[in-house]
Amino acid sequence: MAKVAFLGLGVMGYPMAGHLAAKGHDVTVYNRTVAKAEEWVSAHGGRAAATPREAAAGQEIVFACVGNDDDLRDVTIGPAGAFHAMEKGATFVDHTTASAEVARELAAAADIAGFGFIDAPVSGGQAGAENGVLTVMCGGEEKVYAAVEPAIMSFARSCRLLGASGSGQLAKMVNQVCIAGLVQGLSEAIAFGQKAGLDMEAVLDVISKGAAGSWQMENRGKTMVEDKFDFGFAVDWMRKDLDIVLAEARRNGASMPVTALVDQFYAEVQKMGGGRWDTSSLIARLKRD
Repeated sequence: MAKVAFLGLGVMGYPMAGHLAAKGHDVTVYNRTVAKAEEWVSAHGGRAAATPREAAAGQEIVFACVGNDDDLRDVTIGPAGAFHAMEKGATFVDHTTASAEVARELAAAADIAGFGFIDAPVSGGQAGAENGVLTVMCGGEEKVYAAVEPAIMSFARSCRLLGASGSGQLAKMVNQVCIAGLVQGLSEAIAFGQKAGLDMEAVLDVISKGAAGSWQMENRGKTMVEDKFDFGFAVDWMRKDLDIVLAEARRNGASMPVTALVDQFYAEVQKMGGGRWDTSSLIARLKRD
């Protein structure tokens, strides 16, 4: 068991840190909202630190799951950032969905300071975090990754090193592109079927067993038919992720016509007041007329 810190106790980080504690790791937590950290300690034990720097002091592994590139820089290289207290030989594992650029930047800073860095964004949503079955996509050095993989598996069912620093973030971008296209296709299919007078719950039950089947169909199809969007991964978060994807595509020259279009559809959902709706709410814009 390791001495670890976890920075960021949002809908993902809170249960992820909880799984680390349940597996017997010695966990110190930090959260910008102090009350949330105190609540976590009351539920799981361990201790709360006042700053990322304090949380990271003396730890073997420091995990983070925050909002975006700026948040990540703040908790790592900011004035009270964890990097100022990381010891040589320790490892920083970042579960934030962020840019590949910031992953490479922080990996280089960690290397100069003598500790490891793994970019490790996750897929599986809040339910996956709560149930400890996240998929984790990693970038970094093989030896560093091997040392932290057992701890990551405290809240994951699948974890894989995919290449050098930044590769985990690039893989997460691929993941989000797939989801965006699938949800738009599923939205159009359901809206079409309803216009045609079909019992779409029955239709989805049948076609989900065939070539059209997907996680989105199995887990969101019924709620899309029922116009229920008050759970899961929010539209605001998906737009943040797609902005990262499209920025990377401009850098590497990839053509992303469908992704760019779906991003604009999500912008329309935001204008409808659906920024905090689940990403399956793409269907709402097809039904608004």
